Amino acid sequence: MQFGRYFEEFEVGAIYKHWPGKTVTEYDDHLFCLLTMNHHPLHLDAHYAATSTEFGKNVVVGNYIYSLLLGMSVADVSGKAIANLEVESLKHVAPTFHGDTIYGQTEVLEVKESSSKPDRGIVYVETKGFNQDGTMVCIFRRRVMVPKKPE
Repeated sequence: MQFGRYFEEFEVGAIYKHWPGKTVTEYDDHLFCLLTMNHHPLHLDAHYAATSTEFGKNVVVGNYIYSLLLGMSVADVSGKAIANLEVESLKHVAPTFHGDTIYGQTEVLEVKESSSKPDRGIVYVETKGFNQDGTMVCIFRRRVMVPKKPE
């Protein structure tokens, strides 16, 4: 079974659907908030969310959804990475709630050989996350340095 890809295995326009999805629980959200010291009541306080927000319920912290999608993409995109070079953009398009299931997919936008090291290249990708209804909840672009196949 393959984990990650070498530079030569990336093709512009390829789309990798990351499977399985992950159902986000209240525990997942609260643990992530506590680990990252994000104590906003929108994420942790059900009464506050029910009475003081437009959604009427807790919203999952966006950085958990980003982290989840990033992790889901590792086996397809960065499993052989030398380095994650940058996250160019990150947009939280729609809220995620406890009980939503997140699915991800990544499209290869560009592949470029390294100008300084002939044994590697840079892959530019866009990852999108969708909930169980097909609503996009998160989108981000990043650049990953990956090795070429050994000779």
